Amino acid sequence: MNLLRLAWKNISGNSLRSWVVALCALVVAAFALFSTLLLRGAAASLELAADRLGADIIVVPEGAQTEMEGALLMGVPAHFWMPEENVAKLAAIPGVEAVTPQVYLATLIGASCCSVSEMFMIAYDPATDFTVRPWLEARLPAGLALGEVIGGDYISATEEDNGILVYGALVTLRGNLEPTGTGLDQSLFFTLETAHELARVSEIAAEEPLVIPPGQVSAVLLKTKPGLDTEALAVEIYRTVPGVYPIQSANLFQSSRTQLKSLLNTVVIIMALIWPLAILLIGMIYLMAANERRRELGVLRALGATRRFVCESLLAEASLLAFCGASVGVFIAVLAIYLFRRLIMVSLGVPFLLPSAGSLALQIGIGVLLSMLSVFLAALFPALKISRQDPAIAMRE
Repeated sequence: MNLLRLAWKNISGNSLRSWVVALCALVVAAFALFSTLLLRGAAASLELAADRLGADIIVVPEGAQTEMEGALLMGVPAHFWMPEENVAKLAAIPGVEAVTPQVYLATLIGASCCSVSEMFMIAYDPATDFTVRPWLEARLPAGLALGEVIGGDYISATEEDNGILVYGALVTLRGNLEPTGTGLDQSLFFTLETAHELARVSEIAAEEPLVIPPGQVSAVLLKTKPGLDTEALAVEIYRTVPGVYPIQSANLFQSSRTQLKSLLNTVVIIMALIWPLAILLIGMIYLMAANERRRELGVLRALGATRRFVCESLLAEASLLAFCGASVGVFIAVLAIYLFRRLIMVSLGVPFLLPSAGSLALQIGIGVLLSMLSVFLAALFPALKISRQDPAIAMRE
């Protein structure tokens, strides 16, 4: 008889045992894949967001560090200001290669003059910018004209002719940045000239005017000269420019990185408990099943089946159950991540970026193999034990 066919008949004839084994495989695969996707997606999102900014140091008003991270990570609008003269002060510090200011704004909440409620908006200086410009040079060599914007991955046009209503003014969406899994995906980018034009139009067309304090910026992004110690430069900035706080790119999103590390430790502990318990439970199930099937397998041996065939039939049965359970488990994990990723991000307070198709396929394969290995190890001892019994003795019991 075919090995897989025999294994499938045994599975069909023992539905309760099969369901329990498959459920264990499902839990192991689903939890392993879900936690891996979550942790790797969050870590990749943090790294990509830091790279997207393209700055070695971000200078914000003192006390605005947390608000800054919330804006970049979760898209929560930020409102803080510092004197524009700080741009020149920072550029004059030895070791600074380039500086560029940014102004952080937000649309109104529930206002008809804004297509999207409370959307985080970033205005940049095209003459000095090194964060948005690399993307523009590849796709829009001429840059953004007055009234043109680019959006994060989640931003889409809401009006005709690819337009978005902002403070009563219709701006044109020229494209979307690559996804980062952070608040940058739901943000709008435009030039400082467009920002001031929006403020002017809002005086007449908006429910509330857009206020940009004259001579003020929200943050200044710095690039340092190659080989420079950014930590020493950050100390120098804090010492020489009053009222500001420099954030090194390596320390950006530090609270989220700490939270992610804590989450990783929790996942490791849970997995360390789930995996051995699942193996132990499956092993006990197969050990009891082996004792129940002593006569059946004894008859099989008497009909000419070798010890190896008996052992392999039991392991094939376990592998089939593991594969079926693991396949359902990884499907549930991927579906949950895809459908509830926004809820997960908000609940855990960490960003998340879906992996590429190739990376996802690899992680699914690892999850299925881990689950199959667990079931295989659990069934190995009972299979070896029952395959070595004497068929005559087994048939009399």
